[in-house]
Amino acid sequence: MSVSREDPRGLIRYALAGGVLTVILLWALYLARNALVLIYVSALVAIGLGPLVNAIERRGHGLATRRRVPRWLAILTIYLAIIGILVGIGMLVFPPLVSQARELWSQIPEALHKAQQWLIDRGWLNRELSVLEAVQQAPGKTDAVGTVISAVMGAVGGVLGMITILILAFYLLLNADSLVTTFVRLFPREKRLRVADACRRVSTKVSAWLCGQMLLGGIIAATASFGLYLMGVPYFYVLALIAGIGELIPMVGPLLSAIPAIVVALTVSPTLALGVIVFYIAQQQFENHVLVPKVMERQVGVNAAFVVIALLIGGSILGIVGAILAVPTAAILQVVFEELAPDSGER
Repeated sequence: MSVSREDPRGLIRYALAGGVLTVILLWALYLARNALVLIYVSALVAIGLGPLVNAIERRGHGLATRRRVPRWLAILTIYLAIIGILVGIGMLVFPPLVSQARELWSQIPEALHKAQQWLIDRGWLNRELSVLEAVQQAPGKTDAVGTVISAVMGAVGGVLGMITILILAFYLLLNADSLVTTFVRLFPREKRLRVADACRRVSTKVSAWLCGQMLLGGIIAATASFGLYLMGVPYFYVLALIAGIGELIPMVGPLLSAIPAIVVALTVSPTLALGVIVFYIAQQQFENHVLVPKVMERQVGVNAAFVVIALLIGGSILGIVGAILAVPTAAILQVVFEELAPDSGER
């Protein structure tokens, strides 16, 4: 059915129908935003692991068995390797972690007493409060049972979300070749080689981003462990692990991971707590202005200014999740811009 240009009513009806369909589509996308985020994260995981899966397939193809390693087996090998590494780290870290965490928990009443006594001596607190009173008088306190239930539901939802991401990423990796081929065929024949090359560059950049995040977390954990140990901070093993995990969460992660270390140091002396604050500030300044820009620029190839801008925009749109996805999204957009820029030139 065609609409004549000389029929203004028909054009109006056509425009209204198109506008209504657009609104419905945008509303449906908004309602499905949580699912879309899971799909996007799964796609990033699949894109990031793609080069490693391909490398395992190529290595298996060159063996004397004359059999190519099945793609599903290559993916499972990576999954099992990741699980094995996590289990190995857990076996090394968990026993001292439990021991130090138990000691830390037993020291909480004494730590609270010392902290309040320090505040009372300076006239900032009238009298010492018990743990129950401190909780009851805390600003913005909520029902304890509701808080626990919300925390448990959030943890369960996070675990289920991770399982969903891994399963969906598995199927995306399994059918990666056909999906990329189908995507490339959407473009004119003369553009398909460039599109395929762009897809390969996106995969390389996202994979490099995953490696860069792991590298940053390891560096922060190692430097935090060494620094806290030299300063004589108790439970440095636990605190360094928290710092390494916090590094994987942009913006708020480093701040949250510093709070336990400051509290533990305060149980020893205010001077040590001040030293820990200075150490974490110096570490984060070095990480923000030197480590992250250099690692991401070398690994991913994204300009440091674009990294900061992407983190700000991603964090404002989707919070912590948006900040986590900011850098790989910026890398993908960079590849797209390079292909669409008028001066990019023919390859």
